[in-house]
Amino acid sequence: MSKNADEDQIKDRLEQLRCHFTWDLLIEDTEMPDLENRILDEIEFLDTKYNVGIHNLLAYVKHLKGQNEEALKSLREAEDLIQREHADQSGMRSLVTWGNYAWLYYHMGRLAEAQAYVDKVENTCKKFPNSSSYRMDCPHMDCEEGWALLKCGGKNYKRAKACFEKALEADPENPEFSTGYAITAYRLDGLNGAPHNSEEICLNLLKQAIRLNPEDAYIKALLALKLQDVGQEAEGEKYIEEARTNMSSQTYVLRYAAKFYRRKGSLDKALQLFKKALKATPSSALLHHQIGLCYRAQAIQIQKARNWQPRGQDRENIDRIARLAISHFEFALEEKPTFEIAYVHLAEMYTAVGNLSKAEDAYQKVLCMKLIEEEKLQKIHFYYGQFQEFQRKSEVHAIVHYLKAAKIEKATFARDKSISSLEKLALKKLQRNALDIETLSILGFIHKVKGEMHKALEYYEWALRLAADFENSVGHDP
Repeated sequence: MSKNADEDQIKDRLEQLRCHFTWDLLIEDTEMPDLENRILDEIEFLDTKYNVGIHNLLAYVKHLKGQNEEALKSLREAEDLIQREHADQSGMRSLVTWGNYAWLYYHMGRLAEAQAYVDKVENTCKKFPNSSSYRMDCPHMDCEEGWALLKCGGKNYKRAKACFEKALEADPENPEFSTGYAITAYRLDGLNGAPHNSEEICLNLLKQAIRLNPEDAYIKALLALKLQDVGQEAEGEKYIEEARTNMSSQTYVLRYAAKFYRRKGSLDKALQLFKKALKATPSSALLHHQIGLCYRAQAIQIQKARNWQPRGQDRENIDRIARLAISHFEFALEEKPTFEIAYVHLAEMYTAVGNLSKAEDAYQKVLCMKLIEEEKLQKIHFYYGQFQEFQRKSEVHAIVHYLKAAKIEKATFARDKSISSLEKLALKKLQRNALDIETLSILGFIHKVKGEMHKALEYYEWALRLAADFENSVGHDP
């Protein structure tokens, strides 16, 4: 058989394997540095029994960067962990790692070694029911796929959730499956369009995970933040302090404790904890963004206290604090150029120091990004509309972006504020020109989305009559 035929035959078998190379993990090139940083942080600082998968994921990322020898080292680490932690189940637990070895050797042109690992998978799969020659259907495989998807960001979360759900159907009391499912539910709950009862479901899943993993400080910190979300801040604080007394995963616990206190308004305490965590993980985009948010909140506090007209020393303090925020937001975006909301926060701080051209640049960068989730896009259009209205003094451009936000049918604070801002601007324009057809149509749209159909029809009919009158007058011109 020719080399090409061998290669085709191996490729066909490789595509049947369940591993990082076949899970269609959605990772953009610009996300790679941040993902690698987060993987390395997890290996060093997250105390977990479930860390074989993270070495496999690191191997895959190293391969994507063209570092195949480094990838092989990470797979050896995964193998060593399997032998130490799962010696009694080493065959089944090794399937993902062997699959990754096979793909890696295939990409390196080492076909004999790739085939050897394909054979290992086949020989192990033969021993189990519910398996094909190269593919095993079992909850541990579903779980490992779930962890990989979860680590690779928001575009992968729904598929991660489905993986953990499938694993839990087979073993509802499994601590690892429960942990993965709870973390995924927490992440999804923070994204766009979560169903109205998702917070309660998320709370119950986090509590179930703690019941099965009573020493897991990381899960306790997530539960604290979720309790804060639903207005049970005092209860949440108990879990935060309990997590802080546990020595496991302290770098991660510090992050979440700091976030808890930032949202509580205890900004000095939050900054102290964030900076402590930053010493351990200085390249964390998440931490730099959160520190920037603390400085942003401090600047807003001073502005509010001075009725949004700070002068003298207050103005100097705002400039100093805003520049600190800018430096952290910029660092976060260097590490993670797809961090959409950080562009908005950066633009806000450039606006605060009077640098409108830099603010405009930040908005344009995020508006040019592809595949932004609808709720984030809605928020971006709202903030850019505000920027156009109040800084650029452009009603026309403000209306364009408020409309774009309002047309995204997600019931959010940003949409409500966009509709309200749009209505105020449209009514102002109508006062100046009662025959403005476009403005009448916008007011019709506003009343439609507010459910005021009778009022909406009035404006639409008014606009149509004016349009018809205009056409008739043009048609009768000599």
